[in-house]
Amino acid sequence: MTASAPGGRDQGARAAGGAPDPRRWRALWVTLVAGFMSLLDVSIVAVALPTVQRELHASAAQVQWVVSGYALAFALALVTAGRLGDALDRRRIFLLALSCFVLFSAACGAAPTITLLVAARLAQGLAAGFMAPQNSALIQQMFRGAERGRAFGFFGATVGISSAVGPLTGGTILALADGAQGWRWIFYVNVPIGVLAVLLGRRLLPRTPRSGRGHVDLPGVLLLGLGVLALMYPLVLAEAGGLGRLWWLFLVGIALLVVFTRWQHRLVARGTQPLLDPRLFTTVRGYAVGAGVGTLYFIGFSGIWLVFAFFYQSGLGFSPFRSGLAVTPFALGSACAAVVSGRLVDRLGRVLTVGGLTAVIIGLGGAALLLRFAPLDIAPWLAAPALFLGGVGSGCVVSPNITMTLRDVPVRMAGAAGGALQTGQRLGAAVGTAALPGLFYLVLDGSDDYRGALVAAMGAGLVGMAASLALATYDWRRDRRTGEPHPKCPDDVAHSPVHARQT
Repeated sequence: MTASAPGGRDQGARAAGGAPDPRRWRALWVTLVAGFMSLLDVSIVAVALPTVQRELHASAAQVQWVVSGYALAFALALVTAGRLGDALDRRRIFLLALSCFVLFSAACGAAPTITLLVAARLAQGLAAGFMAPQNSALIQQMFRGAERGRAFGFFGATVGISSAVGPLTGGTILALADGAQGWRWIFYVNVPIGVLAVLLGRRLLPRTPRSGRGHVDLPGVLLLGLGVLALMYPLVLAEAGGLGRLWWLFLVGIALLVVFTRWQHRLVARGTQPLLDPRLFTTVRGYAVGAGVGTLYFIGFSGIWLVFAFFYQSGLGFSPFRSGLAVTPFALGSACAAVVSGRLVDRLGRVLTVGGLTAVIIGLGGAALLLRFAPLDIAPWLAAPALFLGGVGSGCVVSPNITMTLRDVPVRMAGAAGGALQTGQRLGAAVGTAALPGLFYLVLDGSDDYRGALVAAMGAGLVGMAASLALATYDWRRDRRTGEPHPKCPDDVAHSPVHARQT
């Protein structure tokens, strides 16, 4: 038995006779719909929090866990879920996780108390975390060559749009589901869509080839899970003073991740399959840089939407629906560009990300300045073209970066690699979601200078994006200077220790 090649030469991508699986594009849409639901649920609930707090008689700290608890559980599951998909069966893990996501979505909608709602959200986030890495892994498994770039283009559009349209979607559902209990439909809407996705997934999704199976590194699961928990816990409690009281957990988290890294190196040296092969970061072309670019970008990208929601709703008195509508140009630009950029990434490479990040910084920076200095009655209208430009840039960042980060990953390691990539993005999103709204309210601090607070928070977000741009530019210039591709992961050659144990 031979190992799968980096380009995806994997029996899961082929139907009988070696031909491409004719169901692969329909299967892709099943995974994208499920992925869109899971990522949308990170931000869609934010607009309903005031109603939830009032109707369930919850404190501010309790209601914050409705959002932060989901994000925390989501991030904790990603790498372990990806490795389980590689080792067992991605189709089985995906369908089980999607079924649980539907079940816990219904439980969230029916929750009679804030305690039960938070518990259901934690379970829902865990299910979403188990489902998410299977999406990118199934793309690796089902597609190859230029088709893989197109598939990742759709996947990148899903990631980018789900974050941008969350406030608009939540506001629309609240507007349609009138009444005190209307917030429950934010969760109930997942049920019919999820049930349909499960039924279609059972028919269309391929099974993981047996060559991808192996054991699961349980000590690694524990070390990584505790490390991510220690890093994220102070962030999810930021509004309740978590950063000040629990800062020491950052040191604990870093120490645990160092021990985790050493343990993974030790397993590789012994010829045992690790939870997350460290050679992904050292020898797979583009993986380490792509993970860094994605993490830094999400630090600036994720918190901006909460800042916009606070500015439009609290500062300008917009309804949740109108507030979401105001940032829709960004989502439209992102959707259009992500699909196109997925087809261009093989030809343009990292320069596409560099150009996209530049456009995001110019677009969002311009929107912030217009909202700061233009007359308030027309400022949102003037900011719309700048937001559209930022969205176009974002579509040229998320989708191509995912493609360049994962395209050379061996298919049998695709789940763990995708989980690690998304864990970095979730950590970045947690930092941005805690820092940017916190800075917004720090500048506001009893005054009515919502415009100044917006510019300060947006400026901080742009710093994260500028750091991402610097890393992407370095990678682009290095490739131009050397003109040589990075070496492939040695885990793919026949004499590698891991391969030797699998043959």
